[in-house]
Amino acid sequence: MTDAATIAPNAAPRTLDGPIGPKPKRRFTPANIMIYGTLLVFSVYYLLPLWVMLVTSLKDMDEVRQGATFSLPKDPTFAPWVKAWAEACTGINCDGLSRGFWNSVRILIPSVILSIAVASVSGYALSFWRFKGSEMFFNVLIIGAFIPYQIMLYPIVIILRELGIYGSLPGLVLVHMIFGMPINTLLFRNYFASVPMELFKAARVDGAGFWQIFFQIMLPMSLPIFVVSMIIQVTGIWNDFLFGVVYTKPAVYPMTVQLNNIVNSVQGVKEYNVNMAATLITGLVPLIIYFVSGKLFVRGIAAGAVKG
Repeated sequence: MTDAATIAPNAAPRTLDGPIGPKPKRRFTPANIMIYGTLLVFSVYYLLPLWVMLVTSLKDMDEVRQGATFSLPKDPTFAPWVKAWAEACTGINCDGLSRGFWNSVRILIPSVILSIAVASVSGYALSFWRFKGSEMFFNVLIIGAFIPYQIMLYPIVIILRELGIYGSLPGLVLVHMIFGMPINTLLFRNYFASVPMELFKAARVDGAGFWQIFFQIMLPMSLPIFVVSMIIQVTGIWNDFLFGVVYTKPAVYPMTVQLNNIVNSVQGVKEYNVNMAATLITGLVPLIIYFVSGKLFVRGIAAGAVKG
């Protein structure tokens, strides 16, 4: 092959007429200004109530009565937080949100574990171990995800009463587990359906059974969808008010019911700073869990949580 240098030994090296590569994009274009401006407006809209709650919870009542709703506290105090946690009256009890917090924890942990465990196995079975009537079973679960909770309140009261667990924490745990199964089963089924079937077939050829494939192959690669399911369950169960007030009694009310009793109390002076502090304390758990595991939540959604 003839060398290019031999053909044109005296050719001058080619000079570049200008920069190479794609033309750099302008940072401030009308489209970008419109997009970021819209995002900024919506961010302010959603964050403004949180700001009002935070600054109000750090003020004393004299400063709150001055009407400076959006201003920073002149003399910040955590006394409203202490009172909301340990001293505010929720009905006949004046022990704040502390009792309701631990009730909510006792409700949340078993509800999340049981619902995710059952839903993950169900989604795995519906994806790889099809049985006669599996599609009809899946369709029934999907219908259950869209049935309004309100029309099922009284039938569930009868069922819990017959089981002898109405008004107790186990009864409420059972309700949350059942109502969390349809949507979580859908999430796990769609996630496992995105796993290559060849991987499942190879494990079957090697002699692996139902539980061996589930624990040794599916679980290690399913952390993102477990986080998605956990965040959905934690948010729904922790923030629930309807089931808590219907299926429990005052001694075991969850935190949201006690928050309602504090905010809507008609006795004494209306302490807005305590109400705001109680509201923030109630919402801390799902916020912390989401911020800690937010990246895995996005990964789980992108990896197949909404694939059909």
